[in-house]
Amino acid sequence: MRRKPVAFVYGDALSRHVLSDTHPLKPVRLRYTYELLRSYGVFEEPGALLVEPRAAIVDEALLFHTPEYIDCVRRVSANDYSVNPLAFGLGHGDNPIFEGMYEAALLSTGATMRAVDVLLADEVDAAISISGGLHHAMPGYASGFCVFNDPVVAIEAMLSKGLKVAYVDIDCHHGDGVQHAFYDTDAALTISLHESGAFLFPGTGFTDEVGTGKGRGYSVNLPLYPYTSDDVYTWAFDEVVTPLLDAFEPDVIVSQLGIDTHFRDPITHLSLTVQGFSRAVSRFADKAPKWLALGGGGYDLQAVARAWSSAYGIMLGRPLPDDIPEPYASERGAATLSDPGGAAEVEAAQEDARTFAESSVQAVQSLVFPTHGIRGS
Repeated sequence: MRRKPVAFVYGDALSRHVLSDTHPLKPVRLRYTYELLRSYGVFEEPGALLVEPRAAIVDEALLFHTPEYIDCVRRVSANDYSVNPLAFGLGHGDNPIFEGMYEAALLSTGATMRAVDVLLADEVDAAISISGGLHHAMPGYASGFCVFNDPVVAIEAMLSKGLKVAYVDIDCHHGDGVQHAFYDTDAALTISLHESGAFLFPGTGFTDEVGTGKGRGYSVNLPLYPYTSDDVYTWAFDEVVTPLLDAFEPDVIVSQLGIDTHFRDPITHLSLTVQGFSRAVSRFADKAPKWLALGGGGYDLQAVARAWSSAYGIMLGRPLPDDIPEPYASERGAATLSDPGGAAEVEAAQEDARTFAESSVQAVQSLVFPTHGIRGS
């Protein structure tokens, strides 16, 4: 158990905006997570610190994004179309323009920066910002439901303080925006486990994407086959992520905890359960002096609430009881944090999933491990 409090950054303003009636990203999932944790009485316990978010300032967004892009987001959010939003990745199905978009994006990024604030002030050793983890946004354009890239902004802020940062992304989609930010530098180690880009957006994140120049060996990608389930996923994680973190010895781990890896997720194809996800999250607990956890993808709303609640319990060092308390359980139709089983397709796909994972692991161990002085298994 951590001796300092563990911050949970949340305010209802984070969950109020609507991208569109049909968009899969539903910010209300953040409120469901908070309500589930509150039903457990978590925030009344010692060690749990509920922290109000703040809006990011423009100078923070400028740590990664171009002034022209930020200006475009601000203008079109206010119905000023003197700029062409399509030139900046805005105004289509994945990234619609919605009321309050600029303010919502700054608040989401600011919530992550509020977590960074309390970490850097040494008020906490661990913090989670569930509205964050928007890892696809690029310097000059929106991508994959992401307007501002809060993981990059947070990492840049911590690097500026001389901290050694490892970023580990367990979202189902490749963390391409974060990889892009640090591809040519050894200032940060970035690791992404994801469904292979051969099958899923953004079509990147293959094992040969290892960085360039000083960054060679500091970008790590572990693509996985559709329907990969808990056991194969955990094996691959332990073969690649654990030894890299042990060798790199970061001051801070930034973990992107997307739960669109869940077998019920409507837009992806991996087959993790909440307990498989939680097993991966638990691996971060003792790998760095400080830990910043972020949200990310996840489009089955109750899988999101259950997984991120479980993650916060792990961060507190007090895993939550499996039975979900009333009235939340009845109101949301969720009886337990864990899943009783996986998808029907899983068992039939596991031989292919295991073979694919073994190939990915071997490639990473061959291409990346020598940079860090690690011998492959």
